[in-house]
Amino acid sequence: MVRQFSPWKVLTRRKHLQPDGSEGESKLNRVLGLWDLTALGVGSTLGAGVYVLAGQIAKDQAGPSVMISFAIAALASLLAGVCYAEFGARVPKAGSAYVYSYVCIGEFVAFVIGWNLILEYVIGTASVCRGISLYLDSLLNDTLKNTFAEVAPMNVSFLGSYFDFLAFGLVVVFGVALAFGVETSTMANNFVTCLNIFILGFVIIAGAIKADFSNWSVDPSTVSTNSTIGSGGFFPYGFEGTLRGAATCFFGFVGFDCIATTGEEVRNPRKNIPKSILLSLLIIFLCYFGVSTVLTLMLPYYLQDANAPLPYAFEYVGWPVAMWIVTVGGLVGLMASLFGALFPLPRVMYSMAQDGLLFRFLGKVSPRFRVPVTGSIVAALFTAAIAGLFDLAQLVSLLSIGTLLAYSVVAISIMLLRYMDYCDVEECPGQREVRASETTSLTSSTERFTFGSVCTQLFNVHRVQEPNAISSRIVGVLATLFCLLSLGVGVLIMQAHHLIASKEIWALTLLSILVLLVFLVILLICLQPREARRRLFRVPFVPIVPAISIFINIYLMLQLDSWTWIRFGVWMIVGLSIYFFYGLPNSYREMKRQRAGWQKLKYSDRL
Repeated sequence: MVRQFSPWKVLTRRKHLQPDGSEGESKLNRVLGLWDLTALGVGSTLGAGVYVLAGQIAKDQAGPSVMISFAIAALASLLAGVCYAEFGARVPKAGSAYVYSYVCIGEFVAFVIGWNLILEYVIGTASVCRGISLYLDSLLNDTLKNTFAEVAPMNVSFLGSYFDFLAFGLVVVFGVALAFGVETSTMANNFVTCLNIFILGFVIIAGAIKADFSNWSVDPSTVSTNSTIGSGGFFPYGFEGTLRGAATCFFGFVGFDCIATTGEEVRNPRKNIPKSILLSLLIIFLCYFGVSTVLTLMLPYYLQDANAPLPYAFEYVGWPVAMWIVTVGGLVGLMASLFGALFPLPRVMYSMAQDGLLFRFLGKVSPRFRVPVTGSIVAALFTAAIAGLFDLAQLVSLLSIGTLLAYSVVAISIMLLRYMDYCDVEECPGQREVRASETTSLTSSTERFTFGSVCTQLFNVHRVQEPNAISSRIVGVLATLFCLLSLGVGVLIMQAHHLIASKEIWALTLLSILVLLVFLVILLICLQPREARRRLFRVPFVPIVPAISIFINIYLMLQLDSWTWIRFGVWMIVGLSIYFFYGLPNSYREMKRQRAGWQKLKYSDRL
């Protein structure tokens, strides 16, 4: 008779991998190489941001120090990038952060992350399509807007003022192209991305020719303008303005994580995924840094055009030909960004459907094209409807929650995996067979947990060299405690920064206690035994690098407004309904089937 499973075991069960980190041969077509992945990461990130973001931040937040803001944001993104790179090497599966959290934390957290990745990619794609429509409309004197408003007006408060047929059509066309030919679509993306980089290179070189270093040392007393120009100089809004600009610049680097969703379509994924993530981040940073530098050298920061800074800058210096080249470049960059935003969406849905957490038909792979055709078309139609119906000005902030939550969970997973008893993550032949179908992060031990054993292992008194169930659980609790302390530090800095700056005793004391506790938690994690070194790419300085990444992500999430969290809650209610009424019963049946199989195998061995 098969023993019943508790709901907790089902919610916290983890995905099993073979010793090589895979689940077997991929059903998808392995056609992507290193340069395909790099172009995908660069194209999905260097969209409208590089043509708009630098001017906005220079004018309103950082001034000429916007280049430093991009450097700080690049460092923060690199911390998340190296975590993705290690998991891409260790777990080369479609699904990105969803699969990583399924391996390390458990099914419920994995579903939450996967559902938020779907939100991120849907809104990201829809916003890019709206951007293309508005961009073209600005060149056509609002012809599209007036036509659509006349043909299909919408008078609903939470929808757009008209149905955007161009945005709808763009998603459908790109989605169908991706569904029936990854290789051909990737070649087109490579071409568009190379053209985009070429145009940005032209901007940097042409802008350097027209550079005037006096624009970095503006004296406010000599300027007559209605704009707010701060105190002038290189840091007109102080270093605080540079840091605020870095928080905004961070979202300019969002998009490289789409590389991690391609694990089952990449040749030699263990080497190509880490290399492409780091290479794409380097190219993205150089483009942002170069463009922001020449932009503030060509004209003073207070004269920047917030909506179209690059065309305006070239018009300002008297180069109309360059202005039109940059205008075309903006459209090219948006096209590449659309491909990069839409590409990972059906891959995440495919991975979740294969695990039974989403409807199975979304994971059906076409035997001819070796692509999840049904999932790709459904994803395209759903995204197209969102792009056509909604005015996305307020919904764009939802991108931030999905991305930052995914970044945080990947960093936590790296921390847990490095200190985890490896037999709890991968199948160990001949060991723990009976419980292999029900492994969870809290019920996987064979050792006895006593107060004495936990305290001894907490300080690693016996200098244990290999992870065990007790040390793995201690690291899990400490990682959770670190997240809560980081949340406390972030809330205190946000709500009481003026009191801290004015040296209020209670605020400084509370901040000091929280910071000391954070360092103590990290120190205790460092004392725990780690897994044996592997030849795959690894994040350096664990747990410090993942800990810094987690804190940055939590702090940035705290910057989001309350309406963003309300919309996020509505999206999660829909997702949790699907999980508890469809995904959870599937997982329960799968665990029963696996347990029955193991018991049958044990019985046959005895005979």
